[in-house]
Amino acid sequence: MQKPARRQRHMTWSSAPDHPHAREESSEKEEGTEMSKHVFAREAPFVRKLAPIAQPCPIRDVLDRIGDQWSLLVLQALAARVMRFGELNRAIDDISKQMLSRTLKRLEQDGFVTRTLFAEIPPRVEYELTGLGRSFLAPMQALIVWADANHQRICNARRDYANSEAA
Repeated sequence: MQKPARRQRHMTWSSAPDHPHAREESSEKEEGTEMSKHVFAREAPFVRKLAPIAQPCPIRDVLDRIGDQWSLLVLQALAARVMRFGELNRAIDDISKQMLSRTLKRLEQDGFVTRTLFAEIPPRVEYELTGLGRSFLAPMQALIVWADANHQRICNARRDYANSEAA
């Protein structure tokens, strides 16, 4: 005797029910096989399951890069002027040469920094902020001001939390 096909219906979407990629998904399972078809839905009244997003979340993607331990310090150092690698390394005391190199490469990949290699002997390399990097200076400065103004409150909250956990 053959089992009847089991039908499941659920709505999926990328970011909002009225998003152009919202779709209704229908799945049939027959004896261990699964067939799926996607039909674009009209306005979905509810959503039960989120579809995976092909592109990373823009906010998370940017914050992951600029929110690492060294990127803000490098961007802040380059805000003043064009700098060579050694100057940057001296300006940011605690960073290793390897980490500075890796951070600069990532910032260059994201378009925050440009690297200029001069064909001289010895070779000279300079780093400077791009337009995108300069456009980030105002929000970065606002974050720095906010962090300075609220750092003590954050430290107090951490201490209070640790004390309440110990009790």
